[in-house]
Amino acid sequence: MWGLSLIDTLLPLWVIVCMVGGVLIGYYVPNVEAVLDAAQFAGVSLPIAIGLLVMMYPVFCRIKYEELGELLKGRFMMNQLIFSVVVNWIVAPLLMVALAWMTLPDLPEYRSGVILVGVARCIAMVLIWNQLAGGNQEFCAVTVAVNSLLQIILYGPLAYFYVVIVGKGSTFEIDMWIICRSVLIYMGIPLLAGFLTRLILRRYDWYNRTFVPAVGKLSLLALLYVIVVMFALQGHEIVSDIGNVLRTTVPLVLYFVIVFMAVLVWCVTTKVPYEITVPQCFTAASNNFELAIAVAVGTYGVKSKEALAATIGPLIEVPMLLLLVYVIKFVRGRWYPSPFVQEGSEKINDSESGSTVA
Repeated sequence: MWGLSLIDTLLPLWVIVCMVGGVLIGYYVPNVEAVLDAAQFAGVSLPIAIGLLVMMYPVFCRIKYEELGELLKGRFMMNQLIFSVVVNWIVAPLLMVALAWMTLPDLPEYRSGVILVGVARCIAMVLIWNQLAGGNQEFCAVTVAVNSLLQIILYGPLAYFYVVIVGKGSTFEIDMWIICRSVLIYMGIPLLAGFLTRLILRRYDWYNRTFVPAVGKLSLLALLYVIVVMFALQGHEIVSDIGNVLRTTVPLVLYFVIVFMAVLVWCVTTKVPYEITVPQCFTAASNNFELAIAVAVGTYGVKSKEALAATIGPLIEVPMLLLLVYVIKFVRGRWYPSPFVQEGSEKINDSESGSTVA
């Protein structure tokens, strides 16, 4: 994939190595946290912010923007988009709140941090997981765009409701600019760069043949780099507070597995084609950890337990969703035999042509 056969084949091994290496660097290298966090971009460590932007740019270069208008003309695709919105903004946050209360009843600070993660719907890395699993890039881009707009409107009220009213946490005010800034940076910058790149260069034959595979190599390399930096930043806290850290991982792991598998079963049961099932599953299970961390740090302080819990989110999400990439690819060969994939492909084509699909 993307010409990185060795990295792609052994990706789980590289992720584990990067996780362990990051923790060791963070714990044993003096002042590494201060150095990595000395420069920040929009409330996030500058090395992480750069890694995320580099990781997302190649994905947006591959999206066929010229086909997005046709994608949602059919009733089937509109129904899929509505389902995605319901799962992302009603079902998934409620599940995270329930799991946080069930597993962290005596740790209100950590519980609040976990809830902040659960309410923040993913607008960036879901494109990476979708790409790795072979999902429909255009539908994934549409759901990400819709979530970006809804995030600006809904994140503040939902976070306040679940943390302060339902969670009985301390009262706080969420700066709406933090939410808008997160969307503009981690969605807007790579989207604009990828769109302009494709607009200017796609007329040339070498764009898809040479440029896209070449620049695509950056995505997985940037992903591994981000993992190292994230774990290095939290290495000391992970080791020194290992008990509470491990407890905080429980609702996160349960959340990713439950949401992902529930959406997967629903899609298979209702005969949603594999190419649409992939973005549905990963959009529902992913979270915007950049936003959650920024809100937790801005509200409670960088050294708060809420901020630590929010930071644990991506430390669990990245390896978990990578594992789920292999799960859904394994499932594809068993739950999606060739005739079913063909039927699903016809359904997508029907929806794109504007015909009515039951």
